[in-house]
Amino acid sequence: MNQLVFKQFEMTRDYFTKIVESVSKEQTDVQPDGFNNTIHWHTGHVLTITEQTMFGFPHATTHLPTNYMEWFGYGTKPADWTGNIPAMDQLIGQLKDQLTRLKQIPAEQLDQDLDTPFLGCKTVGELAGLALMHEATHMGQIQAMKRIMEHVSVKN
Repeated sequence: MNQLVFKQFEMTRDYFTKIVESVSKEQTDVQPDGFNNTIHWHTGHVLTITEQTMFGFPHATTHLPTNYMEWFGYGTKPADWTGNIPAMDQLIGQLKDQLTRLKQIPAEQLDQDLDTPFLGCKTVGELAGLALMHEATHMGQIQAMKRIMEHVSVKN
């Protein structure tokens, strides 16, 4: 069963990165009407929250700069960005590197109880399921944003 979680991470992340890579550079920072963020933000958000959920970022891992929480953490938005925001290519590379690290988590660690339950999750494996659900949700947002932008540009 634990191997299924790693297969799900691989399938979800591969699909996520393919979708993000299919978005034009011009579209990544467009915020269509009715959406709270951009594709650029969603990409960094998935990376950051997965790092936080599965590796204890920013306290227990140094694979991402701590300011990713300021740019991509829960409740953030591109309108508030300051500083040198990482480019999409950098975020995509970090997503791929993160997948490699996710697949290196020992399978038995998924059965480990959390010190404190989080959003109904009691084990590391349940947290992995939450991270996968989170990524899929944002993947859907990106797909919807991309379709809207393509539809609007076709009509114009």
